[in-house]
Amino acid sequence: MLIRRQLTALVALALLPLAALAADISGTWNASFDTSIGRQEYTYTFVVKDGTLTGKAKWATGESELVGGKVEGDSVSFVENFVYQGNKIAITYTGKVISADQIQFSRDVSGMAHEELVAKRAK
Repeated sequence: MLIRRQLTALVALALLPLAALAADISGTWNASFDTSIGRQEYTYTFVVKDGTLTGKAKWATGESELVGGKVEGDSVSFVENFVYQGNKIAITYTGKVISADQIQFSRDVSGMAHEELVAKRAK
């Protein structure tokens, strides 16, 4: 019986770091970054449930839904379906949670541009 309790405790301690890696990024995040169409100020609203990310991206002149989102450990990915001058553009984001308050993202704008940004948790 004692060995079983010790083994259970050991397994729980071994799994603790894995639980800590599952980032909880639900909430509001802000980012400011340069693009081929100028400086952009974005607000992202993320909702994460069972590893699936949904939400919205908002900027000065509009907003869009986030689709195909995933959170696995500290990795984050989603697609923003952006409309620019009547054209639909899929912007694919991949990122890493670098702290409880920052996510480092790369954006691929339909293969036409690549941008780096850091999103910071809104206070």
